[in-house]
Amino acid sequence: MRGRSTAQTSLITLLNVESRIPERHPIREIKRLIGKVFRELDSYFDDLYAEGGRSSIPPERLLGAKVLMALYTVRSDRQFCERLRYDLLFQWFLEINPDEEEAIFDASSFSKNQERLIRHAAAEIFFARVVELARAGRWASNEHFSVDGTLIEAWASMKSFRPKDEPPQGPGAGNPWQDFHGEKRSNDTHQSTTDPQAKLLRKGAGKEAKLCFAGHAVMENRTGLCVHFEVTPSVGVTESGQALAQIRELPDREFAPRTVGADKGYHSKDFVQGCRELGVAPHVAEVKDRRVEGFDGRTKKKGYQTSQRIRKRIEEIFGWMKTTGGFRKTRYRGVERTHFCGQMVVATYNLLRLAKLNLEAMTAAPPPTEVGA
Repeated sequence: MRGRSTAQTSLITLLNVESRIPERHPIREIKRLIGKVFRELDSYFDDLYAEGGRSSIPPERLLGAKVLMALYTVRSDRQFCERLRYDLLFQWFLEINPDEEEAIFDASSFSKNQERLIRHAAAEIFFARVVELARAGRWASNEHFSVDGTLIEAWASMKSFRPKDEPPQGPGAGNPWQDFHGEKRSNDTHQSTTDPQAKLLRKGAGKEAKLCFAGHAVMENRTGLCVHFEVTPSVGVTESGQALAQIRELPDREFAPRTVGADKGYHSKDFVQGCRELGVAPHVAEVKDRRVEGFDGRTKKKGYQTSQRIRKRIEEIFGWMKTTGGFRKTRYRGVERTHFCGQMVVATYNLLRLAKLNLEAMTAAPPPTEVGA
């Protein structure tokens, strides 16, 4: 029999938001995980704020909001603040009671309160704590890793890429038509008036040049979690050079790298010898007919083939970041703010991955064994 819709006659009702969310929904496990992180960071948050004065938005809610934005592909701070007013799941996740109207922040306060967290690298610390959760649960490899890089489009149009010596446009100039035909433009002579830190770069032969930043990731090879992520200018920093710097930092994060997988872009003398100096086997994809000292038959053992198979999973991280995470194009200007956003997006990817792994482990086999050499 056909069902009939009824008019909404009651605007006041009692409901339990907890009962609306399925018991095995990953959002429940994600909330539990970040709650554990926030409890560990409680003293750190205390040091960021003065004891007196007007209360700010709690840092737990600011960082939790960034997690929600990545999970549910919210494209801007303003859109999130609007959605927070009527989305009960968002209010439940941030522990805001539906009747606490004053606890729901607006876009200007949300953006302003983030500045303190950006200055004190709160996103990096949050990301590191999430990685520690993975290590504590024995989900992260301690020895075998993969590296790769990607480009992140800047929030600036090609129209804004103007000569450095050009006088600024006066008020009322608007958005005039621009013709770049026949004009030679480079980072040496031009810069974006919207985001001067964004650099013009061509991804490859036959590709168009874009204003962008570079993202560099290190993935552990056991379950595909990202353990290190950096955003840098797209020009002046090479992928292989930044990867070496990240591998060098892994022991400071209590990892003991033995192998690192990478694509053909890392089959170079500097990267291979740099890995050898660090005591790490460079399991990089080989460029045909290119001879690189330190890369020989001793490198291509059984573990080499495993690293080459597993290292492709790092593209899953970039794919999630750019689709669900909304990080194909940054919403912010400058390297610092883009790096803050990138850290939160990658941390959210790890949280979602951990939540699913934990839920599977409750009804399945124990965590998988080491993958690598």
